[in-house]
Amino acid sequence: MSVAESLLLRRAAMAWLDQRPSERVDFGWLSSFEYGGQRIPLMDRQRGIRKPAGMDAALAIRTTFTPPGQVPPYADSVGPDGLQRYKYRGSDPNHPENVALRRAFSSKLPIMWFVGVASGSFEPIYPVWVVGDAPQELEFTLALDHAQRHFGDAGAADPDYRMYMERLTKVRLHQRVFRTQVMLAYESRCAVCNLGHSQLLDAAHIIADGHPDGEPVVPNGLAMCKIHHAAFDSKILGIRPDTLTLHIRQDILDEVDGPMLRHGLQDMHDRPLMKLPRSRSARPDLARLQTRYGEFLSA
Repeated sequence: MSVAESLLLRRAAMAWLDQRPSERVDFGWLSSFEYGGQRIPLMDRQRGIRKPAGMDAALAIRTTFTPPGQVPPYADSVGPDGLQRYKYRGSDPNHPENVALRRAFSSKLPIMWFVGVASGSFEPIYPVWVVGDAPQELEFTLALDHAQRHFGDAGAADPDYRMYMERLTKVRLHQRVFRTQVMLAYESRCAVCNLGHSQLLDAAHIIADGHPDGEPVVPNGLAMCKIHHAAFDSKILGIRPDTLTLHIRQDILDEVDGPMLRHGLQDMHDRPLMKLPRSRSARPDLARLQTRYGEFLSA
């Protein structure tokens, strides 16, 4: 298949993904993609790098879901330039899967990335480009945004530009995956009031993004409706870590206003969280809650 033909297939696959019936996808649905009257699964069940028969370059990559508290099999990370890294398959740079991904790099072909967010469930990230290859580190460099594709050595020396690149990586990958995993853990319900409309819910950080302990992992997250997320971030609402009860700042309790203040905030005071993950490993990290509660008390 020529590069031009491969590009057309990729565009068709991404357009098909745009029409997916739900935000997350699974192996069965990804196996149903058809192009030119032929079924072309977008994911391999066993391989992390997908290269369909008849193609020279990789079409998609996959990252397996790792439950909270467990160590992932491949240590993908953000590099010092703010760009995402993706580890080789094994330790041989010339493994066929690594060669296939390298061909996507040399041909400047976009790929799809399916990031595991639960067992058998994936968040699709696309288009993604391979923009670097480091055999000595056994990893590829990925661009998750058009702006990152043109990040060169000159930009790498600029700390502001590096920070911009890292912010793009967080928005395009880490925060999307974080939100999806938090919503799954809390079954798309607000931890404070149990509101169940996902469009009105956020994945709130306990420790803020950018802090050393502010990783985008489920134990550092809470599903919150937008009003309670804003109250949490504004130190109007706090969560006592030893009892997991809600506390509203005293000046807000003393205020007289309309029904939103009364029922949405004041009535929440001294109540327990209404929703927690079923899995204990996904529940809020108590040390992080203690730090955040200390900030609330000092407000």
